[in-house]
Amino acid sequence: MPTDDPRLKRLRKERDRARMAGGEKRIQRQHEKGKLTARERIGLLLDPGSFNELDAFMTSRISGENPVPGDGVITGYGSIEGRLVYVYAQDFTVQGGTLGDVHGKKICRVMDLALQNGAPIIGMIDSGGARIQAGVFSLGGYGDIFRRNVLCSGVIPQISITLGPCAGGAAYSPAVTDLIIMVRGHAFMFLTGPDVIKTVTGEVVDRETLGGADIHAARSGTAHLAVDSDEEALALCRKTLSYLPSNYLENPPTVDPVQQDDHLPALNTIIPEDPAVPYSMHAIIEQVVDHGSLLELFPAFARNAITGFARMGGRSVGIVAQEPSVLAGVLDLDSADKIARFVRLCDCFNIPVITFVDSPGFLPGTDQEYRGIIRHGAKILYAYAEATVPTISVITRKAYGGAYVVLSSKSIGTDINYAWPSAEIAVMGPEGAVNILHRRELADVDDSEQRRSELTSAYREEHCNPYRAAEAGYINEVIEPAETRIKLLSALAALEEKAASLPARKHGNCPV
Repeated sequence: MPTDDPRLKRLRKERDRARMAGGEKRIQRQHEKGKLTARERIGLLLDPGSFNELDAFMTSRISGENPVPGDGVITGYGSIEGRLVYVYAQDFTVQGGTLGDVHGKKICRVMDLALQNGAPIIGMIDSGGARIQAGVFSLGGYGDIFRRNVLCSGVIPQISITLGPCAGGAAYSPAVTDLIIMVRGHAFMFLTGPDVIKTVTGEVVDRETLGGADIHAARSGTAHLAVDSDEEALALCRKTLSYLPSNYLENPPTVDPVQQDDHLPALNTIIPEDPAVPYSMHAIIEQVVDHGSLLELFPAFARNAITGFARMGGRSVGIVAQEPSVLAGVLDLDSADKIARFVRLCDCFNIPVITFVDSPGFLPGTDQEYRGIIRHGAKILYAYAEATVPTISVITRKAYGGAYVVLSSKSIGTDINYAWPSAEIAVMGPEGAVNILHRRELADVDDSEQRRSELTSAYREEHCNPYRAAEAGYINEVIEPAETRIKLLSALAALEEKAASLPARKHGNCPV
């Protein structure tokens, strides 16, 4: 076909029209806000030159709309580090990225392709929500997307990058996905906006305070990660995907292991002699995993617990731990939800889970009890007991009561359990146990504090040491802290071909 053929000219014209989307002025306005366009975002997310667009010429047929090619969303497929991924990016320059009939159909089509081909789906969200003039077609479109989110759950990784507004019912789609990354200052997620809240309740609140990135990353626990720019969000998405397989039938990708010492003598002195003195669990994890590989999720939410991806010998692992320097590492409502959801994410995608345990138990008090700490705590034990991936635990210090049981104990199915010599495994802490067991004796002696101290030391020595648990088979080995990385690498290799399945059933009924 000659280059000046009118049919080719028309094709180029139609392509240019689709690529210009809302036009130069709206593109400029997007840049003035410090935001990239949908096409620029796709270009940064995917490997250069790998994007193949789908349905670029689809337009709305609804009466009263000004049809624009693509209808406010760009869909297609490409690669990240050579791996196939499917993507959609809402285009705020076209009717504010609102979702109409065609817009919704395009997203559903690309999600169907991702599911059928066993590849991750990544959504870049920047939308004013439901397109009012589309009426029920818009609402139906959201329903179709939500259903696909659920069908894809646990089959392929779903990552939502919120780069602009995500209001009303639209917020439920990212909430169902595996990971949410939000951009500070630009991304907002809420069901009812400031205007509605003011009308109904009289409360005055701005968008950032109501549903900004830091609110969802630190308070609501909705966003896994918050960053300062579109560029950071897209780079972080690429990094996050490197820890995940393309689907539930595959193992996560491996990388060349870093060169580092496996024997870690500094860990032998990291636990304070006084069990009441805090220390940094982050410092332990950073030394044990491949250097620089820890990607913490929810770092600002429920900081008394740590969850994140890392690598051991170049292989992906999930890390769960308590942070003794925050609330002494107790378990509460938020940390329970944080841990349970992360363990289930790892189990979905064949990522072994390593748990570092140092927790004095569940946070006591009427507030926690009234708000359902039993129900929330049950989520942790359910997630661990249901997991079929390799599971390993290391008790570094306190493992008391229910916290010991639910945090990857032998009793709920953990494959290999280690303990440091500093581990204290008991129904409760020595102080509380002595107050109950010896309350009459302490009431009768003249120097009750001196006697309480003696009894506490004796209880700790006799009942809290890890050797009692090892004698009973609840701990596989008491290890020198310096050996932790060596032992974990060996255990992971031994469990690499683990094959386990759950009883035949429709699905379990996890407490929610």
